[in-house]
Amino acid sequence: MKILVTGVGGQLGYDVMLDLKDRGHEVTGSDVFPDSSCMSGLTGAYVCLDITDKEAVYKTIKDLRPDAVIHCASWTAVDAAEDEENRLKVDAVNHLGTQYIADAVKEVEAKMMYISTDYVFDGKGSRPWEPDNTNYSPVNVYGRSKLNGELAVSGTLDRFFIVRIAWAFGLHGKNFIKTMINVGKTHDTVRVVNDQIGTPTYTKDLARLLGDMIESDKYGYYHATNSEAVPGGYISWYDLCAEAYRCYGLTAKVIPVSTAEYGLSKATRPFNSRLDKTKLITSGFEPLPVWQDAVARYLEEAGL
Repeated sequence: MKILVTGVGGQLGYDVMLDLKDRGHEVTGSDVFPDSSCMSGLTGAYVCLDITDKEAVYKTIKDLRPDAVIHCASWTAVDAAEDEENRLKVDAVNHLGTQYIADAVKEVEAKMMYISTDYVFDGKGSRPWEPDNTNYSPVNVYGRSKLNGELAVSGTLDRFFIVRIAWAFGLHGKNFIKTMINVGKTHDTVRVVNDQIGTPTYTKDLARLLGDMIESDKYGYYHATNSEAVPGGYISWYDLCAEAYRCYGLTAKVIPVSTAEYGLSKATRPFNSRLDKTKLITSGFEPLPVWQDAVARYLEEAGL
């Protein structure tokens, strides 16, 4: 299959490109960088593409004529998205750029996968969000832009996957675990919120699932984070940090605090990031491994 992957300079795009190449697909990676330096360690074609440039998107996709596009490129700086000077850019990347890709994909009759987020929901309550739930009510600029991206895809195409993830971490970029490990090396105590609940997503595990999906025709909405060790065993950021420190062997004390006590975020964060992943199983896909296993493998592979 001929596949275009956007955002290969990021955690997920890089891992998706690697997985697809291992499967033997003809893969082209894209990002905004003028050369393929973001693909260091990868083999495969690369094209510089600013997804906010409508004409460039159309030309790239028409020239490549891929069978599928996996759209990983995204503005993910949640707090910075709240700044007035960034809001148009956030919408251009997450919403308009996605619309341009969906329009071009429709013209070449390909299928499309869009990576989205639990932030499209309001984060209230404690019941896990189901993938086909349409009770959208994002509480920040980032969430609204990602929801508009979802609507662009679903309103344009019939053959699409919309895959929502949460708390992503991977080898090729910044993430919470890497940050907290570095903090724990130089501090005796760290404060981490314990009232935002969900499960993390290791991009290497997710890439395998996305590869399985794009090779299928089981279109629709899905939720995909690493699995809970026990049914309903969702965790907080505090739990994630504590497990990372345990695996790494750090002795820094992790102090649980409420979001209000932490008080450093510009953007409102959802308290309920629980995502129901049952649909993966009913659709015949293999769920991601349990999150503790993912954290342990990440720390070993990252060499922090």
